[in-house]
Amino acid sequence: MTDKNRREALSTFLKSKRAQIKPESIGLPTGTRRRTPGLRREEVAQLAGVSTTWYTWLEQGRDIKVSSSVLDCISAALQLNNDETDYLYDLTLETKVEITMPERDETDLSPSLKRILAELRYCPTIITDRHCHIVGWNPAASHVFIDFEQIPNDQRNLIRLVFTRKEFKTLAVNWEHFAKGFLAIFRTYYGHYLGDGWYNQFINEMSHSHSEFRDLWQESQVSKAPEMIIEFRHAKAGKMLFNLTSLQVQGNMDLRCSIYTPVEETENKLKRLMMKVSTDNK
Repeated sequence: MTDKNRREALSTFLKSKRAQIKPESIGLPTGTRRRTPGLRREEVAQLAGVSTTWYTWLEQGRDIKVSSSVLDCISAALQLNNDETDYLYDLTLETKVEITMPERDETDLSPSLKRILAELRYCPTIITDRHCHIVGWNPAASHVFIDFEQIPNDQRNLIRLVFTRKEFKTLAVNWEHFAKGFLAIFRTYYGHYLGDGWYNQFINEMSHSHSEFRDLWQESQVSKAPEMIIEFRHAKAGKMLFNLTSLQVQGNMDLRCSIYTPVEETENKLKRLMMKVSTDNK
């Protein structure tokens, strides 16, 4: 990310978070003369204990000095959670992270990760790298989502698939909520790996090609590991409910393991689905 890109990302993030705060939630009258939703810049500045000019410069992405203590005040004023605060720190303090290109071959997974994928037989599981490129999955994931083996390796990016493949769009009952969760994770990587130019290239490509991506990306949601219940409408198995748990895998590759744990009768439906496909293939 170039310095210009970093400042633009910071500006977009601060504006988005300011717009999401309702004035009445902090004891201010809603009024009828507000031209934009949320708080005004001067109100955020007052809450944070900084001058309006200084905050305006920060939100405009100007090259100014920022301290950790002031960032904490800005975070409190904008009601940021821990993940959002970390993202703010990444963008403003420019923490340097060594950049190494992720591997693109699922055979590079460690034996222990392969064993985990195999053992989670009825829990669809996908392993991705920091670019959200899919580097591993188990048979259950292929049965519920899509046959990842049939997708060319250079197109096997989870964010790309969520926005381009009809299988994902028709599967999730609340597709927008589903997509936002992955974009929130993707943004944490984006802010953390400031020196990796791949992100801006990918974001520009997706924004120009997919208006849905562009609109959701502008919401600036951030979450390192959102946990949620997701409802699917599977073409063959019908209604399926899963708890999504996202785990960070320790190691040099910065991998993430997304596990979909079946809820209620979903596991039985998945077992029948996998058994039927196995029988049909014999």
